[in-house]
Amino acid sequence: MTFAIGLGLMELPFSSGDSYWRWIEMCENGGVDSVWQTDRLVSDRPYLECISTMAAIAGATSRLKFGMNVVSVGLRDPLLLAKQCATIDMLSNGRLLPGFGIGNVRAADWSATGTATAGRGQRTNEALEIISRLWSEKSVNFAGKYFEYNGAMILPKPIQKNLPMWIGGSSIHAITRTARYGTGWQAGLETPEEIKPVIEAIKEALQKENRTIPHDHYGAAFSYRFGNWQGRAVQETANFFSTHLKKNPSTRLAIGGADEIISRIVNFIEAGASKFILNPIGSNDADIFIQTERLINEVLPEVKKLNA
Repeated sequence: MTFAIGLGLMELPFSSGDSYWRWIEMCENGGVDSVWQTDRLVSDRPYLECISTMAAIAGATSRLKFGMNVVSVGLRDPLLLAKQCATIDMLSNGRLLPGFGIGNVRAADWSATGTATAGRGQRTNEALEIISRLWSEKSVNFAGKYFEYNGAMILPKPIQKNLPMWIGGSSIHAITRTARYGTGWQAGLETPEEIKPVIEAIKEALQKENRTIPHDHYGAAFSYRFGNWQGRAVQETANFFSTHLKKNPSTRLAIGGADEIISRIVNFIEAGASKFILNPIGSNDADIFIQTERLINEVLPEVKKLNA
C-alpha cells in the first residue's frame, strides 16, 4: 500500500497567474505527489478550465503529477477529450492522472448550455468506453445511443501504457461505472464512514466484471486549514458546506494543527483510501502559501513514515 498526498483547487484562490505558478512551484519542489483542478465551465466564481490547466502544468513542471477532479464527461466530446488527455500525457512524459465523472447536476453548466441532465450517466458510459478504446486500439468503431464513430483513431497514444481512468461518484451507477471502466476511484466530499461501503461495493462489483483495480487506487478528499474555526476563510467554507451542500462541515473539514489533519488521513486509510486530495482553505495568496508550506513541512513527513 502506497500513500500519497496531492493538493487540489476548486475555485481559483490567487490574485494573479504569477501567484498560481508560485504555488505550483512550491508543490513541485516540496514533494507534493500531485495537483488537481475541479472542472467547472459556467460560474460566477473564478475557476480554471481543467484541461488547459493540465497542459500548462505539464510544461511548467518536470516531476509533479496532475489531474482533473473530475472532468464532466457528460458535457464533453469523447474523441476530443481522449485526444487532449493523450497529448498532455505524451508531452508530460506520463504524468497525467485523468479523473472522470458524469458532472454535478446542480452545476450551472447544464442550464447555461441547454444541455439536458437526463441520460448523462449512459452518455458518460459510452464516452468512457470510447476514450479507453481510443487510447489503446488502432481504430475504433462505435454505435451507441449518443455517439457514433467509424474508424476513429488518435496518435500519438498516451505515454502511460494503461493511462489511468479515475472515476468519481458514490451512487450505485457510479460504483458500476468504476468497476466496468475505472482503474481507480476518487471520493468527493464523503467522510471516512461514507467511503468504506462504497469501496467495498466497488470491489464486489469488480468481481462481477472480472476486473481488478489496484488496492491502493482508492482516493479520498477533504479541505484543511492550520488554524481555528473562527477565521473568515473557514467560516465561509463551513457556510458553503452547510447551506449549499447541506453537509455538516465539522465532519468534512480538518481544522487545527498537523495532528488533526494526519488523524483525518489515518481515518480515511482505515476506511480503505490511500490516495488523497487536500484542498487548502485560505483567504488570499499569502494565506494559501502558508497553508501549503505547513502541509509540506508538517504533514508530508508523517505520511512518508506510513510508507516506510
